[in-house]
Amino acid sequence: MGSEKPSTRKNAAYNVAYRLFSVLLPLVTAPYLSRAVGPEGVGLYSRAWNISYIFCLAAMLGLNDYGVRAIARVRDDREALNRTFSAIWQMQLLVAGTVLALWGLYLAFFAGEEKQVAVHLTMMSVACLVSFDWCLMGLSLFRPIVLRNTFVKCAAAVCVFLFVHQIDDLWIYGLVWSLSTLLGNLLCVPALRGRVKYVGVPMQESLKHLKPCAVLFVSVIAVSVYRTMDKVMVSWIAGLEQNGQYENAEKIIYCLSGFISAIGTVMMPKISHMQQQGRIEEIRRHIDQSMNLILCMVCALAFGTAAVADRFAPLFYGAEFKEAGLLMAPLSFTLIMIGFANVIRTQWVLPQGRDGIFVRSVSAGALVNLTANALLIPHLQAMGAVIGTLLAEMTVPVVQYLLLRKELPYRQYLGYTGIYSIIGTAMLLCVRFTGKALPWKGWVGLGLQVASGILVYGALTILYWKTASIHFFHRKNMER
Repeated sequence: MGSEKPSTRKNAAYNVAYRLFSVLLPLVTAPYLSRAVGPEGVGLYSRAWNISYIFCLAAMLGLNDYGVRAIARVRDDREALNRTFSAIWQMQLLVAGTVLALWGLYLAFFAGEEKQVAVHLTMMSVACLVSFDWCLMGLSLFRPIVLRNTFVKCAAAVCVFLFVHQIDDLWIYGLVWSLSTLLGNLLCVPALRGRVKYVGVPMQESLKHLKPCAVLFVSVIAVSVYRTMDKVMVSWIAGLEQNGQYENAEKIIYCLSGFISAIGTVMMPKISHMQQQGRIEEIRRHIDQSMNLILCMVCALAFGTAAVADRFAPLFYGAEFKEAGLLMAPLSFTLIMIGFANVIRTQWVLPQGRDGIFVRSVSAGALVNLTANALLIPHLQAMGAVIGTLLAEMTVPVVQYLLLRKELPYRQYLGYTGIYSIIGTAMLLCVRFTGKALPWKGWVGLGLQVASGILVYGALTILYWKTASIHFFHRKNMER
């Protein structure tokens, strides 16, 4: 089967390091782009990219979850692994090829003022034909993905600084990132050599994977409604400038959410493998530890971002994006809901193959989001989309709770949420007080605010952990 698989800790280290890089890179390029093209340019690119992304989601048809699980379950059986890989890839070629043709029709007959940029995003759809992340993740091989993406994204960022200088250069920006996606997928291919190979299988065998993928695709489309369509709706209803403000506010939040998905991405193939072996109690312990860690992290990010958003956005993006800070503050609290739902999805629902629960929860969120957007954006503009996103992200874990409350210790998880939210509130108040008390209002003042928040959150969290540890050992001794 090739070389020994990296441990979960190494995979997590690779993935978290890459997510950190993924957070920092947009933080380098976004201020430059915002100043070069302004709110309207950011809004125009956002519309083109998000429409292209919806086509890419259709091309992958839920494979990013289904493929990982399918490969993880057979990775110890070489023959079954090769047949599963081959069957899924054949299905992927069929679906992605069809979607690529539909993308061409969209460009020819339906694209509007974003057409020039959208044409140069075509390589994103082509890249879906040779996207093998699902296989590498299923084999718990995260290192090639991390190294490949780091290399191509650094090269793309350099090209942005060299060639994008004004709003008329937006097509170059789209072409650079589109080509980097295709190149990254092609660089992934050598990592599969010696671990899995293509064997001819009947198309009928490939089509067996179509239905379960399609079920998960419903959830993918539902998620895209409130993570992609909201920006399209803002641009159509409220205009490109409002969409530019919303795009830059949301960009920071979803960059931060990358840390959440990093842990979930690493854990899902591991938990799927454990599920296949029937190690249920061990899975429950993993979920408890992950929930504690994730909620600690997301509450720090949520309350910390909310505390400094109004100062950060105009400093970072430029004075024209002051409104982005006002949008970012409430939007940051979606991180708590995303983190909570992600642990349940990647470590309990999907490894058990209970895709219907995932579909129902995100579909409910999408319905709430669409309704809220339609009602609120015409009156509140971009802030209406923020409220719609908050309601949608809240709906997902609530529906999960209604369906799974008898299986998992939700009271314990909610206890973690409450404790870290109290610590986060103390940090937020400290950061806001520091900001008002300090005479410095630029980057120096912001840095001191962040430092004060880290000290307060860190100190209170360590105090909580020590208190909880003492209480745990005391309870164990009493039980004896």
